Amino acid sequence: MHPTDRLRPAVAHALWHLVLAGASLAMAFPMLWSLLTSFKGPQDVFSPSPLPWPATLDNYAAVLSSWPVGMLVGNTFIMSAGVAAGQLVIAVLAGFALVVLAPRMRPAVLSACTIALAVPPQAIIIPQFLLTTRLGWQNSELGLIVPQLGTSALAVLLLVEHVAAVPAAQIEAAALQGARPIETLWHVVLPAIRPAILAVGILVFITTWNEYLWPLLIAPRSHDATVQIGLAQFQGEGGTDYGALMAASVLTSLPIVVVYIIASRRIIDSFIKAGLRP
Repeated sequence: MHPTDRLRPAVAHALWHLVLAGASLAMAFPMLWSLLTSFKGPQDVFSPSPLPWPATLDNYAAVLSSWPVGMLVGNTFIMSAGVAAGQLVIAVLAGFALVVLAPRMRPAVLSACTIALAVPPQAIIIPQFLLTTRLGWQNSELGLIVPQLGTSALAVLLLVEHVAAVPAAQIEAAALQGARPIETLWHVVLPAIRPAILAVGILVFITTWNEYLWPLLIAPRSHDATVQIGLAQFQGEGGTDYGALMAASVLTSLPIVVVYIIASRRIIDSFIKAGLRP
């Protein structure tokens, strides 16, 4: 083999990793910039140097002393966890029904879910708001959580494929042993798709954590606000306190970062395995 033939795969491999490194840096740059800015004083926020020198913790001290971090994070966690749990219940039941109980309905329902993904949530936010207000759910956890369960189309699409990947022989064996559908779901399907459930739950949790418009409409009171609404408090008539804003953003991002770090391997593995299954 000619030396250049052996060198070409190595060069291509190195170039591919450079491309991936560049893409990763581009995606991480806003977060890195926010982190560095959070350690800058007011006079250094717009300085050409990205490094915070001299570094200061004044922004974090100001945020922790004057901003209700605990309340906002708690409200957002309740909303995100409730939406994630509700969408997972809907998606698991829909996936089991479409794969095991009513497979003939599967193409039509999946087509409807695909079409639903193309509809922007803002298109239905007015009827959702009117219905939620008439039910008396404004400024409540029900108002924050229940209407967002209508955006379960992506969770259904993802979990249907994982339920379909469960070997049919296992489901048939459970039926032959007299197991009811709910028992088959609990003892056969759920253990097989547990990593996928965790992955989809984390994705829904993160998406809901970043929701801004719906909490702004349905829970405008300060003690019902979520972190995205609370971050807007740093923008006033006198301008934006960017140092404090970045510090608050870093603090409110920590729960998401911790959750993703803990579950990242399972998230990646679940989607890789789903692609490898026959």
